[in-house]
Amino acid sequence: MAQGASISLERVAVRLGGVEIVSGIDLEVAPGEFVALLGPSGCGKSTLLNGIAGFTPAAAGRVRVGDRPVTGPGIDRGVVFQSSEALFPWLTVRENVEYGARIRGVKARERARLAAEHLRMVGLSAAADKFPGELSGGMRQRAQIARVLANEPAVILMDEPFGALDAQTREVLQREVDRLWRETGATILFVTHDIAEAVLLADRVVTMTTGPRARIKTVAPIDLAHPRDLEQPGAVALVRLLRDDIAAEVNRALVAQGLVLATERADAAA
Repeated sequence: MAQGASISLERVAVRLGGVEIVSGIDLEVAPGEFVALLGPSGCGKSTLLNGIAGFTPAAAGRVRVGDRPVTGPGIDRGVVFQSSEALFPWLTVRENVEYGARIRGVKARERARLAAEHLRMVGLSAAADKFPGELSGGMRQRAQIARVLANEPAVILMDEPFGALDAQTREVLQREVDRLWRETGATILFVTHDIAEAVLLADRVVTMTTGPRARIKTVAPIDLAHPRDLEQPGAVALVRLLRDDIAAEVNRALVAQGLVLATERADAAA
């Protein structure tokens, strides 16, 4: 695994369909840091992630990974999507994990070694010759993570990777990602709606305002040792603080849309 690279966003704006989804984003992520992005639905978290991935070009500002400007997708950045449908259903798990290396022209023996190593890391060695349709949702997400890790990216971008999983599977994979991050040293930017998940995993939690033209609202460092217990007093207090931040933005959006009663508007203003 390559050592983690920095991520630098300077006054970044991203537009979709002529609408400025995020605006004036300034953010520095240190090499090897784990940063979680939180915010109301539709605030542009995934849009910002896609800008860093190179899928959506920035309309303004500058995006850099390491010492290079982002001008498109690159093997220095790996993306784990929410949907496990990102796997190729016609390939086995092993072939999915080998895919990136095969495209890069890596020889068969080295591809096999990489696949075996990363399938072992995510606990899927026994499922290497199965097809994605034969796996549970949690196993497919493990396979997707192994495919990203096998490309040895310096930055891993995770877009609500556990959003579609049941609570038990989600908890297992949260612990797995925490372990893999500490083992590989990669930089991780992690989009989630789950406040507790962000506190459990991240070095810092970045909250965003409601969109469009969403901006960064707060940046909260988390000075708690890994692995974490969400029942620690510090974790409980931080979850409460972040919940209040997000709730205020959701309420602001509802007021703007006229979906909050007049008496509630007065309470919100107070």
